[in-house]
Amino acid sequence: MAGVTLIELMTTVSLVAILMAIAVPSYKYVTNSNRLASEVNGLLGDMQFARGQAIKEGQTVVICTSNDGATCSNSSSWKAGWIVFSDGNGNGAVDAGETVRRVQNAFNSSDTFNADNTTSAVSFNREGFAPGGNIVTITLHDSTADPKWTRCLKINIVGMLMTTRYSTLTTPGWPGPCT
Repeated sequence: MAGVTLIELMTTVSLVAILMAIAVPSYKYVTNSNRLASEVNGLLGDMQFARGQAIKEGQTVVICTSNDGATCSNSSSWKAGWIVFSDGNGNGAVDAGETVRRVQNAFNSSDTFNADNTTSAVSFNREGFAPGGNIVTITLHDSTADPKWTRCLKINIVGMLMTTRYSTLTTPGWPGPCT
């Protein structure tokens, strides 16, 4: 006698359903976590690159938000993309003869990536410092705005960069949680 009984078929379907109920939330967690880490680490890498280039070149290098990959957009939303450029005259804008070193295109996701204090650009001087007097926090939220998915990139006046997850704890030398 060949074939499968109804009981065997229902048992198999039940086991597959149970395994799917366990696997799907885990898959969502992994994909969400990897996407957010990739987005915040992309900006971190370009910030580190800008700081390194400023020290190497001995002149100001700026990273700023950009909608077109060629000019700064003066927006505090970093989701639209950004550029890194050498700013020989220190005016914070891409002028003739100034080289755009890197371009990051806009994110395709529905995440938000906003800076506090309406910061649209960070400039690093020849010593690698990010003058301006304030710690800048750029916060990445997924579409649900659930704090467990929130990631932050903080830049202090000496050019130190740090990424964090949302926490109610404070880090010595860095004000408040990433909110």
